[in-house]
Amino acid sequence: MDDLRARLAALEAERRARHGGAVRARRRPVSALAAVLLVLGCLLAPLAVVATWAADLVGDTDRYVATVAPLASDPAVQDAVANRATDALMDRIHLPTLLSDVAPSDRPLLEKALGGLGGGLENAVRGFVHDQARAAAASPAFATVWTDANRAVHAFLDKALTGTGGGAVRLTDDTVTLDLAPLIEDVKKRMAGAGMTFASHIPAVHAQFTLLESRQVAEVRTYVRLLRIAGNWLPVLAVLLIAAGVLLSLRRRRALVAGCLGAALATALLGIGLRVFRAFYLDRLPADVSPDAAGAVYDTLTRFLETAVRMVIVLGVVIALGAWLSGSGRRAALVRGLWTEGIGAARGTAGRAGLRTGPVGPFVRRHRPWFTWLLVAAAVLVCLLWPYPTGWVILVIALCLLFALAAVEFLATDAA
Repeated sequence: MDDLRARLAALEAERRARHGGAVRARRRPVSALAAVLLVLGCLLAPLAVVATWAADLVGDTDRYVATVAPLASDPAVQDAVANRATDALMDRIHLPTLLSDVAPSDRPLLEKALGGLGGGLENAVRGFVHDQARAAAASPAFATVWTDANRAVHAFLDKALTGTGGGAVRLTDDTVTLDLAPLIEDVKKRMAGAGMTFASHIPAVHAQFTLLESRQVAEVRTYVRLLRIAGNWLPVLAVLLIAAGVLLSLRRRRALVAGCLGAALATALLGIGLRVFRAFYLDRLPADVSPDAAGAVYDTLTRFLETAVRMVIVLGVVIALGAWLSGSGRRAALVRGLWTEGIGAARGTAGRAGLRTGPVGPFVRRHRPWFTWLLVAAAVLVCLLWPYPTGWVILVIALCLLFALAAVEFLATDAA
């Protein structure tokens, strides 16, 4: 009898082994597909961030104006604008013009006397013109003109990234330039008001201020056009690919952790790439372009992109951490045990102090899963409805969710 039982047990074990092998064989292609979907979703995550940034910055005039408006008060940009306006005006100013109000009989003698001081006189005039240009660039009027002009010529970014559009911004030889004629007119009025009446007779001056210069603009255009076509659909596609990979995986919790951390890592590489490209871009600027001003323009245009990068990184880490803590691993169970015991100790202290939950405690305990899922859904909804969430916003939402879950755990007590 014992031999028969042993033989039956061996046959049953063999049958289970064959069945398990067959199941694993059938699941192997599905697992491979899940891995491919997770990898594709992670690779699309940084592209989705760039696509959203391009669609928002190029397609939303208000957001673009809010992005570039601070440049008007940036000292590096003000210095570069003042230098460019000074050079343009000095090309139109000649020393004989300064003597236009002198009597004709005295003019030859003064011209001869000033001829030996030409360099010093020109430097003095240049310094005066530069002071007026710097004051004009730092005035609130210039900030208003800068904002209004950028609102009117919002097509500048479209020209830079797609090569289309028009207005005061021009794209020539991979260089995006802004016409400083309004600023120069302000400088001419300031010069005339200071006694240099000849400035009012200077014809209109159209000096170009470089906003963006890169030999790779033509190459970038192709990729940006594709990203603009993708628009806000690319983030949805990346999320769907990761979700599909998680659902097809045998160990879904582990797949969710891997997918979120993979997306966060890929997006972090994008953030590092932005910093590396900044140094590469500034190192290859022409000699007549201010590196400080170009760096300020680059930082301003990519500010929201870097904010989105940090947001995706924090979101990925938070979701991965939540999925890991809800798992059955030994360390996750230890953390949950410490959490439960800590809240239990606080509940016991409150009970000894005479605080009671009454009928609320048993009600919360019976429906605790519902409260948990409702709170998680509320946190997800807040993230989705927040216009432009940052990494700090995601972190604060996660902490608020943690506090709400702690309150539910605290209230979930048995009847007395």
